[in-house]
Amino acid sequence: MISRVAVLPHPPLLVPELVGGGDRDADAVRAACLDVARELAAASPRWTVVGVGQAPATGVGTFRGYGVDVRVTLGDGDGAPDAFWPLPALIAGWLRERAGAESVDLRLVDPDLDPGSCAELGRALAGGSGALLVLGDGSHRHGERAVGKPDDRAGEFDERVAHALATVDTAALRALDPALAAELGAVGRAPWQVLAGAVDADGRAWQATRSTTLTPFGVAYHLAIWEPA
Repeated sequence: MISRVAVLPHPPLLVPELVGGGDRDADAVRAACLDVARELAAASPRWTVVGVGQAPATGVGTFRGYGVDVRVTLGDGDGAPDAFWPLPALIAGWLRERAGAESVDLRLVDPDLDPGSCAELGRALAGGSGALLVLGDGSHRHGERAVGKPDDRAGEFDERVAHALATVDTAALRALDPALAAELGAVGRAPWQVLAGAVDADGRAWQATRSTTLTPFGVAYHLAIWEPA
């Protein structure tokens, strides 16, 4: 059975070499994410990771496509590094190494996967063992620092996500509108709905022991830890 769940964003700024020194906002996001990842590794050294994208074909990834050749693996990996790993795979590997986890089993999905299919995948994961790490950002359209054009709907959308993660409201996660999420750039929508399907199928009562949302760069970064109650 799933021992613990963590929800994290996956911005490249988590990797210090990609940012440089002196950015306190990036440092704060990185420190918060590493705290959550280490708590997840303390529950289990084996992670199942849900994110969006295509599964990598090689055993070693690199952030070279983001500017620096920082190499990562998902466990036992060798060979030439691949600069085309999807971002969730790269971040999962980077977090694994720094948190002390042993292995990552990637379950990457299409960002447009419909809620029903997300729930079905979640049900399939519910019977697995180890810890579950769910990677995905909220809307990137918050305020003046927005990556995309600011959108007044972003605030309400991410408030709804934050409340659902803080209260383990799987129904609210399942109800997130894929079209609205896509318009707001919230790539975490499908992974969060996979999470909802997994916890619903698990059958146990769950509680959030940590939950916070950070938006220092116009993007909503949701962090949470869920445990069986």
